[in-house]
Amino acid sequence: MTQYLIAFDDGTMVFPEEDFPAVVEAVREVRSAAKAAGVWVFSAGLEHQVPSVVATDGTVIDGPYPESKEHLGGFAVVDVATRAEALEWAARIAAACRCAQEVFELLPEPID
Repeated sequence: MTQYLIAFDDGTMVFPEEDFPAVVEAVREVRSAAKAAGVWVFSAGLEHQVPSVVATDGTVIDGPYPESKEHLGGFAVVDVATRAEALEWAARIAAACRCAQEVFELLPEPID
């Protein structure tokens, strides 16, 4: 099995405020289905903020691009057999969140 990060830009999650309860319920349903299928690892929403960047020398700056309008809004990690399956879960999450999702394969953990 391979883990995939499924993430979205919070600026793309646009819907009328009165739809928020329906979006929350749709997301819960996808999460429940993924847990029932045994593929759910973890998920979280992120506060809209400019990230702090810590350089290799320990210097901390706000950025990398404070003027950027793109901010990671949230993510989920699934553990599935194929990229195609990860894309299927991403499609379900996209429909629930009402925004496009990006899919990244995570590198495997090294064998000790």
